[in-house]
Amino acid sequence: MKKEFLQPEYLPQHIGIIMDGNGRWAKKRGLPRSAGHKKGANVFGEIARYCRDIGIRYLTVYAFSTENWSRPESEVRELMSLLKQYLRDTKKYKDENIKLLFLGDRSVLDDDLRSLMFEAEQGSRNNTALTVCMAINYGGRDEIRNAVQQIARKVQNGSLAVEDIDETCISNHLYTANIPDPDVIIRPSGEKRSSNFLAWQSAYSEYVFMDILWPDFTTDDLNSALWEYSKRSRRFGGVLE
Repeated sequence: MKKEFLQPEYLPQHIGIIMDGNGRWAKKRGLPRSAGHKKGANVFGEIARYCRDIGIRYLTVYAFSTENWSRPESEVRELMSLLKQYLRDTKKYKDENIKLLFLGDRSVLDDDLRSLMFEAEQGSRNNTALTVCMAINYGGRDEIRNAVQQIARKVQNGSLAVEDIDETCISNHLYTANIPDPDVIIRPSGEKRSSNFLAWQSAYSEYVFMDILWPDFTTDDLNSALWEYSKRSRRFGGVLE
């Protein structure tokens, strides 16, 4: 594998990752599912720092979906506890130069978690090397529903004309407003579906599916995905000359 794909002109601006396979990784080793989530959280930190170091501008990761509430209560509780611990730890990394944003419906999250999310966003708001978006209680369809409701209220109160509702208008009412759409979405674990992740934003994203569980994912695996991405011809519905 040649390293030219790591040159800025070949790199995507925005990477999305569906961090999948934590539970299966733990099960294969006879460990509780929580062990897989902890290992996956460590991998996330390593990958985020690597993205920053090679010049990726945006990284969006699927941390907890709107559908994940159907998992066993003990697993949900462990995931939320792990997330809180991660957010507390971000205070230790003041020199990371990574900006944190959170995508999703926060209304059903507990006060402690919402407070930590707010503090992490405010504390990192001036960082410039990499923006990490963590999708928590996030679902692509739910995001679109939320955007449509916001737009409908503006039409109802007269602050927005129906004729002004276009793609830009809708994008500006999504959680990812002012963030470019992902160039590539990577899904480890061997599954080949989008699972309601960035449904609107991924209309022209490249997908790279990989047969590796997320806790085993390394920077070499990310390089393999970026190498694959660099070979794609992105036409956006047009024709290359």
